[in-house]
This record gives sequence, structure tokens and C-alpha cells, in this order.
Amino acid sequence: MTNDAQRYVDEMYRQRGYILDFHKVLAAEDLGFLKSYNRLVEAAYTQAPELDAKAKELVYVATLTAVKGSVDHIKTHVKLALDHGATRGEVLGALKIALLVGGVPAFMLGFEAWKQVVKPGSIEPK
Repeated sequence: MTNDAQRYVDEMYRQRGYILDFHKVLAAEDLGFLKSYNRLVEAAYTQAPELDAKAKELVYVATLTAVKGSVDHIKTHVKLALDHGATRGEVLGALKIALLVGGVPAFMLGFEAWKQVVKPGSIEPK
């Protein structure tokens, strides 16, 4: 990875608080595309002023779940939602909305991500 690419990834991490694997690979393989992609993300998500950070993360959790994003990607935004003040119940509420849009298979992906992050209790049948 070039010094420019490393600096760019480091700055993305400082701004977002996370970096996904595909960001690292694109930085090494096609930094120009990553920069263009990141400008879109900044305009629509990280720097968009219409919603506060908590609301953005709840929307992200619901949207990623509805479109059947990866569990790891959903987990990233569950963690960020919690970091920005969302409760476990609010995140679960976002997943319930995703159930209506994406169906049970999508909900189960989001639920698995939520479960891995918050480690809820459970009740076993007797």
C-alpha cells in the first residue's frame, strides 16, 4: 500500500470509527475509486446533517438488514448505534422494521448481528 493510500485509510478510520475489509483492499488496488466512493458516503451518511448519528445508525441497521447485508457489516452499525446512544431495544426496533421490508430471512441476519453484539439472555424450554 502506498503512503497516500495508508494516510487515506487512516483518515477514513478517524472520521468513521471503523474500516471494512473492502476499504483496505480498494485503498491498495484502486485508491481513486475508493476516494470517489467515500465522497458519496460522506454526502449521504457521515457528513449529512439532517439526522443525528444515532438516527443514522438505526437507519443503517434497518437498511442493511432489509437488503440482507453481511452479518459483519450489520454488526458494525449495531455497535455504532449503541456507541451513539441507541438502546438495545431501539436497535431491535429497527430490525423489526426491516422485517416488514426484507422478510424473515433478512430479519434473521440482522437479529444474528444484534445478538452477537449485545449478547442477550434467552429462555430455554423446560
